[in-house]
Amino acid sequence: MFPFVFPIIVIFLFIIFLSSFFTVKQQSAAIVERFGKFLSIRHSGLQMKIPIVDRIAGRMSLKIQQLDVIVETKTLDDVFVRLKISVQFMVISEKVYDAFYKLDYAHDQITSYVFDVVRAEVPKMKLDDVFVKKDDIAIAVKTELNDAMSDYGYDIIKTLVTDIDPDAQVKAAMNRINASEREKIAAQFEGDAARILIVERAKAEAESKRLQGQGIADQRREIARGLEESVDVLNRVGINSQEASALIVVTQHYDTLQSIGEHVNSNLILLPNSPQAGSDMLNNMVASFSASNQIGEAMKEAKNKKKENEKKQ
Repeated sequence: MFPFVFPIIVIFLFIIFLSSFFTVKQQSAAIVERFGKFLSIRHSGLQMKIPIVDRIAGRMSLKIQQLDVIVETKTLDDVFVRLKISVQFMVISEKVYDAFYKLDYAHDQITSYVFDVVRAEVPKMKLDDVFVKKDDIAIAVKTELNDAMSDYGYDIIKTLVTDIDPDAQVKAAMNRINASEREKIAAQFEGDAARILIVERAKAEAESKRLQGQGIADQRREIARGLEESVDVLNRVGINSQEASALIVVTQHYDTLQSIGEHVNSNLILLPNSPQAGSDMLNNMVASFSASNQIGEAMKEAKNKKKENEKKQ
């Protein structure tokens, strides 16, 4: 019997020897107990314990962890809203003992504090303020959690308000309000554009009229200059001013008739074409100029008399 027992004992001792060693992963810690009592905390690497006497009670990660908590609460203006709070936390390496022995369910504890803080802060704000001041809510949650969880060996790295979801009817109303505001702004821009267009058209029309008037004035000035030169030329050949004027009027009269006759699509126009017509036109022009000069002189005399009477008074 003895030859069979010895190999079994050797194998048993070898297994015990192997169970004396264990490894701890990077960024983690192992808690070792001896007969149910805390013995030590082992960090990353190859570690040794007494078989049967010592045991690994648990392992804890020292990495940063994230817990997402969804809280439903009511705002100051009686709007129900759901907030998603993301809490990033980690176990403090120097307080692994507290994190392992003082608190069983860290996630539940953190969730309770998040609910408590959010439901205390959000009811003080209106819905619009919740969106604007979400960082203030996150800071309040982080401050409360740090004060509470540091005693349990946890460090709160950061808290974030990652989502704000109001009631569906409230979101639809907000969308309608935003759409109305945008339509109002668009209408204002369209009105401004139409007003600018009208002003620019008026300016362009005024400039066109000014240039048109300037062109007519230049045309009349050139006509007068041409007539003056024509009269000077005729005077130099022995034709007096009255005869020269009559000749020019008759010439222009026939030029006009010729110009009208060149347009085959023109409507029928009856005009006097005798030389007497040109003479009558000249006499009428001379009479008009003479009457205009007399009226002008009479107006000047009346104005001068009025000034003299005012000075006398």
